[in-house]
Amino acid sequence: MAGMEQENRSGTKVYFVSDAHLDIRESPSERENRLLEVFEKIKNDGSHLHIVGDLFDFWFEYKYAIPAAYLKVVSALLDLTRSGVKVYYIPGNHDFWMRDFLWRQAGVKLTEDFFDVRYYGRKILITHGDGIGKGDRGYRFIKRIFRNRFCIWLYSQLPVNVAYRLAMRTSRVSRRYTDARGPGDLTDYIDFAKRRIDDGYDAVVMGHVHKPEIVEAGSGVYVNCGDFFKNFSFVVLDESGFHLKSLDWEAKDF
Repeated sequence: MAGMEQENRSGTKVYFVSDAHLDIRESPSERENRLLEVFEKIKNDGSHLHIVGDLFDFWFEYKYAIPAAYLKVVSALLDLTRSGVKVYYIPGNHDFWMRDFLWRQAGVKLTEDFFDVRYYGRKILITHGDGIGKGDRGYRFIKRIFRNRFCIWLYSQLPVNVAYRLAMRTSRVSRRYTDARGPGDLTDYIDFAKRRIDDGYDAVVMGHVHKPEIVEAGSGVYVNCGDFFKNFSFVVLDESGFHLKSLDWEAKDF
């Protein structure tokens, strides 16, 4: 597990958002504009923002190139960190090819796949959630290949336009498969949360399955941010607990 983030200031809020799947072919887009609206809320009353994976539908860092369509969001992240908000990025299954660009240009800290934090006396584990389901054995194998340094280097030899065109096509097929399948049985994710809570955590926060919810998991809670392209949902933690919010419906508190 990664290092523990310290307690936040009293009266401030901690935000969690995941799965916006910002698409370089859709800029500006409704999801981008709404995400920037949430960032403004965070700048006004937040101390921390945790991006719980898949903010981008695809991300690959060439040494001298990133998608121009993402620059507005990167600029907004820089505005957040300059205002004093600490921003952390847990990689998802669509954007795990990140290196240090967001840190160098926007002050966003890239974390490991599992990240420990403590806010308001709660010990919390944050992870995107990919590979946790029992049916994800094939994906876990492919993930090891994709994160292999030689494979990353090999992919980086492709021309930028070719690499991104191939990635967008693959991502689109993957997303259609996920949408057709639906969230399915989430028992594996809740069971994972229960095991971590038995290990001493008070809550487990995830994304990935695109189903916003906060449910009891043993003596703690399982929190899923949902998605930011259909539900436009996100999670806020304050002194009173976790609150599931959306730009399209009233907050659901826990």
